[in-house]
Amino acid sequence: MALSQSLQQKLLQKLSPQQIQLMKLLQVPTANLEERIKEELEENPALEVDEEKPEEFEDTKEEFNEDDKYEEPDGSENEYENIDISEYVREGDDDIADYKLRDDNYPDAEEDRVIPHKVETSFYEVLLDQLGLLNLDEREKRIAEQIVGSIDEDGYLRRETTAIVDDLAFRQNIDATEEEVNFIIKRIQQFDPPGVAARNLQECLLLQLFRQKEEGKPVDTAIAALTKYFDEFTKKHYEKIQRGLGLTDDQLKEVMLQIIRLNPKPGGNVGEVNKAESYVVPDFFIINNNGKLELTLNSKNAPELRISEGYRDMLKEYDRGAKKDRRQKEAVLFIKQKIDAAKWFIDAIKQRQHTLISTMTAIMNHQHDFFLTGDETNLRPMILKDIAEKTGLDISTVSRVANSKFVQTEFGTYRLKFFFSESLSTESGEEVSTREVKKILSDMIEGENKKKPLSDERLTELLQEKGYNIARRTVAKYREQLNIPVARLRKEL
Repeated sequence: MALSQSLQQKLLQKLSPQQIQLMKLLQVPTANLEERIKEELEENPALEVDEEKPEEFEDTKEEFNEDDKYEEPDGSENEYENIDISEYVREGDDDIADYKLRDDNYPDAEEDRVIPHKVETSFYEVLLDQLGLLNLDEREKRIAEQIVGSIDEDGYLRRETTAIVDDLAFRQNIDATEEEVNFIIKRIQQFDPPGVAARNLQECLLLQLFRQKEEGKPVDTAIAALTKYFDEFTKKHYEKIQRGLGLTDDQLKEVMLQIIRLNPKPGGNVGEVNKAESYVVPDFFIINNNGKLELTLNSKNAPELRISEGYRDMLKEYDRGAKKDRRQKEAVLFIKQKIDAAKWFIDAIKQRQHTLISTMTAIMNHQHDFFLTGDETNLRPMILKDIAEKTGLDISTVSRVANSKFVQTEFGTYRLKFFFSESLSTESGEEVSTREVKKILSDMIEGENKKKPLSDERLTELLQEKGYNIARRTVAKYREQLNIPVARLRKEL
């Protein structure tokens, strides 16, 4: 086959490194923005925190200007001979690329606003503290620490005893028996919170009842119910439990009340395992000021940045000097590269602020009635495309903002994704948000007679009577999304 050459034209779409950096910054929530900025400050010496209040910056453009992008030095002679630093050494241009995140219009509100921050002892630290109260030798203590480390976040010990024995042999070089491990597990099961280190739900509930029995509470019947009829209890076949234990209606109700008060996840309310998941830092604040909604951006975790004065002075010294050897030119190229990178990072932060504000403003205007009343039935149908069209941004950009950001209102703190929902048609042809239908469905179930819960078929009929064209399978899907069990499991005595 003969070799040949040809010219071809192709239209390709490529993201510049700066645009990729912007997309990544958009995904960073406010709680982690400070850490991201610290990383950039450590990597780029030309970037520094501005301790003084900077001047106002000009409005940020929607997209980066491709004419301003810099190129990495390639080390060629032409690169060294053609160094243009005029734009870096202009006199009086000390505020280049500085930016401002604070709002001077409401300085008091900004300073007084409380940002939630949760600091407490973790669940595992609580268990280890109690471990220190046991009279154990060094070998038993290491076994106990291995067991505590095997307990899940919800307080259950789901790892098999044989697996723990193997872990001790391979990782701790301890030749323990299953009897030794089980003995120490039983001692750990006496720790607070009651029910910790249980192997399953039944054991967890029984441990809590045995603790109450030691305190003198009459729970023998409840213990018998869980021991003999646990499957019937989980399926809410109360009549079988009543017949098997020979209980009256009042006695059965009292027994079930004792069991329901127990905690199925003993580790869930103690300490924390992942601080990032245990509290939320809002990215936006919406205030109702006499019927007028005011939106502000949370900027507590974003320090103000600027280009290092020392690096600018180096360029000015180079510009004034007469002799410019190769080593000086290499240093200047390095400085220029770092300053350009710092300018791009600052511009990306500015663009991030602008994108967040414009996206949240569009959401606030679209869901205006909800932010005034807090009533979920006032939520309008809204998809990513609606906000993208209003802001002129790409759908993927709106998605990045909506998936990781939170807004604080007087009615609570919501994830932006909460406000997006599909539409559903009513009998009159009006389109309503599926969120509205879910709210009505939740209210119906909450107000139902728990002795005779509403089936999915009956819920469908009630919604259709209210004018919502909805199928039974859709009602079942919405109920599952609301984490509401089927009618049989909602039944109460």
